[in-house]
Amino acid sequence: MSSVHEHLIVLEAAGLLVPRPGATSPQLIPSAEAWVRFGRLLVGKPAYVQVNHDGGEVVSTDALPSPIQRIADRLAYRFSAHFSRETVDRYVAESYQLLLTRAKTTRHLPSLTSRFASDRLGALAAAQGFDLTGVPEVLFVCVQNSGRSQMAAGLLRTIAGQRVHVRTAGSQPADTIDPVVVEVLGEIGVPTVAEFPKPLTDEVVQAADVVITMGCGDACPVYPGRRYMDWKIRDPLGHPIEEVRRIRDEIRAHVQELMTSLDLR
Repeated sequence: MSSVHEHLIVLEAAGLLVPRPGATSPQLIPSAEAWVRFGRLLVGKPAYVQVNHDGGEVVSTDALPSPIQRIADRLAYRFSAHFSRETVDRYVAESYQLLLTRAKTTRHLPSLTSRFASDRLGALAAAQGFDLTGVPEVLFVCVQNSGRSQMAAGLLRTIAGQRVHVRTAGSQPADTIDPVVVEVLGEIGVPTVAEFPKPLTDEVVQAADVVITMGCGDACPVYPGRRYMDWKIRDPLGHPIEEVRRIRDEIRAHVQELMTSLDLR
């Protein structure tokens, strides 16, 4: 028993075990760090994504612009019941770097970093059972996250409302959503104003009950217990608006079938 206790002390000191929030007696549970490391080991990946904007791994917000540091402060408070400050800092720094590497302008980078890091931490909380929505979690993934996945997500959100929680990601995200996609969705009252292309990260896959891919091959990691589907949908990029409308309607038919399978009709 003393050997077990010693191991628990070592794991807690390493940040892999943390006290259960709200527990009336001392209880230790796996930390966010432990869950991420274990999940990546299952698919043969390192404990964290290597974000090499300047040749090194970013693990702190200290050297980042002050608006990004303030974002980390806000999110550390928001997620304090679930994650350590170090975990939040890591996610904010990685999110900033992932967006920075493809940004043509930094004007909106702080607000996008805030939303991206918040969504990733929310997904991690859901994957660990801290913050369960009580509704199916659906992730749409395509290559650029600017066309097919955005159309599918917008249609599902509009049709299903609060009965489902939707995320999107891209294996090679574009800078912005395709304006023709925005137009054809607007024609049927599906908003896209708040959306933007996001890189595919592990925690959003771990949080999903259903993962739907569209043309991104094997870029999406596979975790046990998730339902995976691949929709054979043409990429709308570069097509005339009439063709993009047909793609939209094809995706809408798939979304309606998905809702039936999720008992949301």
